[in-house]
Amino acid sequence: MKQRKSLADRVYHSLFSRISNGDYPANQKLPPENTLSQEFGVSRPVLRTALERLREEGLVYSRQGAGNYVRAPQSTPVGFARVETLADIQRCYEFRLNLETKAAGLAAERHNPAVLAEIEQALDLLRDATGSQQHREDADFDFHLAISKASNNQYFEATLRALRDHVNVGMTLHGQTLMRDGAKSLEEVLGEHAAIFAAIRDRRPDDASRLMQAHLEHSRDRLFGGGLIDLSMK
Repeated sequence: MKQRKSLADRVYHSLFSRISNGDYPANQKLPPENTLSQEFGVSRPVLRTALERLREEGLVYSRQGAGNYVRAPQSTPVGFARVETLADIQRCYEFRLNLETKAAGLAAERHNPAVLAEIEQALDLLRDATGSQQHREDADFDFHLAISKASNNQYFEATLRALRDHVNVGMTLHGQTLMRDGAKSLEEVLGEHAAIFAAIRDRRPDDASRLMQAHLEHSRDRLFGGGLIDLSMK
C-alpha cells in the first residue's frame, strides 16, 4: 500500500509539473489513462489515485465518457499582482516570514496523523531529490503547504495557495542557486526541512516557528547573497 502511495505521488507531481508549465494547456484533454499508465510505468489504480488528487485540488476535471481535462485557472478572493522584480521576490519572502513562521508554530500544536503524513511525504520527495542531486520546487511547495494545512486555520492555507506562483518564482531561483553550489548546499536545505518536520511532529511550537524563520531567512539570503534591497519609500 505504501509503495502504491509513493508511485501515485510520483505520478501526481509529474502531471502537476506539466500542467503548471503549460505542457497541458487549460481545457485541453489529458492523454488517455492507458497511455499515461504505460508512460509512467504504473497500474491504472495508481494513475487514478494521482488524478483524483489533481481533481481534489481543482487542477483537472472529468467529463463523463470523455476523459480528464485541465481546468482553467479559477478566480480567487485573494489576489496578488505578478512577481516582476527582485524587489517583489524580497517582499514575498518578507510576507512569508510572517505567515509561515506562525503557521509552523500552530501546526506543531494542532496537527493530526493524516496531515503530518502529508508533510512527511513531501519531505521524502525532497530527500529523494537531494540524493539525486536535484531540487524539486513542487515538493518544496507541498511541504510548506502541508504545514499551513496542519495549522488548522484555512486562511493560512488559502493565502499560501494564492501565492503559489509567487512562491515558486523564489523557490525556482533558490533551487538554481543550490544546484550551482552543489551537494553540500542541497543537504543543508534538506536538513532545515527535516528539523522543521521534527519540531512539528514532536509538538514543539517555539522550535517549529524558530526553525521555519531561520529556513526562510537562509533561503532569502542565499538567493540575494546577503545584499537585500532597500525597500524604503522615497
